[in-house]
Amino acid sequence: MADIRPFCMPKWGIEMTEGTIAEWMVKEGEAFTKGQLLCLIETAKITNEVEAEYDAVVRRILVGEGEDAQAVGTLLAVFADPAATDEEVQAFIDGFRPVETKVAAQAASSAPVTAPADVAPAAAPAKRKIETNRPISPEALKLAEEHGVDLDDVEGTGRNGRITYQDVDQVRRPASQPRLRGLAALVEETAAVFASPLARRLAALHGIDLGGVAGTGPRGRICKADVLALVPEPASGAAAFGAPFVPVDNRPEVVPFDKIRKVVARRLTQAKQELPHFYLRLSARADALMELRKTANLVLGCKASINDYVVKAVAIALVRNPDVNVQVHGEDVHRFPHADIAIAVASPKGLVTPIVRQADRMRIDQLAGETRRLIDKANAGNLSFEDMDGGTFSVSNLGMFGIEQFDAIINPPQAAILAVGAATRQPVEAADGGVAFENRIAFTLSVDHRAIDGAVGARFMETLKTLIEEPEGLFA
Repeated sequence: MADIRPFCMPKWGIEMTEGTIAEWMVKEGEAFTKGQLLCLIETAKITNEVEAEYDAVVRRILVGEGEDAQAVGTLLAVFADPAATDEEVQAFIDGFRPVETKVAAQAASSAPVTAPADVAPAAAPAKRKIETNRPISPEALKLAEEHGVDLDDVEGTGRNGRITYQDVDQVRRPASQPRLRGLAALVEETAAVFASPLARRLAALHGIDLGGVAGTGPRGRICKADVLALVPEPASGAAAFGAPFVPVDNRPEVVPFDKIRKVVARRLTQAKQELPHFYLRLSARADALMELRKTANLVLGCKASINDYVVKAVAIALVRNPDVNVQVHGEDVHRFPHADIAIAVASPKGLVTPIVRQADRMRIDQLAGETRRLIDKANAGNLSFEDMDGGTFSVSNLGMFGIEQFDAIINPPQAAILAVGAATRQPVEAADGGVAFENRIAFTLSVDHRAIDGAVGARFMETLKTLIEEPEGLFA
């Protein structure tokens, strides 16, 4: 009997629900051996290499490169030994049924649902007979009756105040915010200027002299189209001084969420809605840390950034306050002996959070090297599942953009995240009563109150502040 095996969309981590074939390294009909690279699969934030677990031949590829994302468990290809016939391979594909998974069930439940047939359409406005002595065109009256428009609210713009179809149609539309442009002097109706009221208003609005305009309306009447034809094309930049303001096309460019943005949006929305956040804020003097950094980098021969020193301080503070170094899984709290710190990186593919493992056990030069490696991989889009999986705490630093203070959203299942602002020069009272200046960094700790109480978080922040202001403790 021929040995035929399915190759399905794998599942890396509990958060993965789908993936995309980025590239096939083998072709239909090619043989491969165990350990050979078969394909690249992109998930929401990473690209994984899939190696063969046995020797076989690619008999059929069912999902090509760059096609839509496939749910976990979807049949991607069929591998078999060379003896298998095409009929046997086809029969295998026809009879293949994916394993029933929670992901598949969710996908099925999210399928489009046909609207109930008995849903009544929105009720149309009742048609009513209108008796009026005001001048109105037959079509305008018909429209007003069909839509129940009160003619008392309609201003006629036709000859001698006659209500036109456009007047009624404008009134029944939703009210819009008027754009005030100041007073406009209407052109007086004289024998030399035979124009409609709308044409006169437009001419006044755009500063057009109707004296020499040849009308194309009945009996040479100047109409709206004649005036609009004389309105200059709007410039792409700012209007010249004194020129009337002319609005330009402002339709938006619609950019749908990519896969990473979808995942980030879903997870952060879930975290913000379901996790009871509270926030602890403080600032710490950073002058000693900045001075020590210069000397330490020279001695260690590295280029560790202020953020690297902050991550190191956070790691030590977490080990000293293990009740903050936790994950929340259902009703269980997982407490970790070492700090695996996720650092928020704004990569070209979106926000990613690679993890510096056991940052508390690293020297500052080792930590700086690992951080640089992860950032380079993130910018190249080469982060692996192992680079992203886990994490006991997150650090998000926007100080390099000049942001002084902000609040970050917890990345579950972690129970806390630290937001780091820019070092700012601030005046303080000196010991002699005068005014001195010092550099301070603002920190905000976002906390999941289900697992961490306020006093526990406060002790962690106190430890962190001490390590920043007395940075010799980072090398103890």
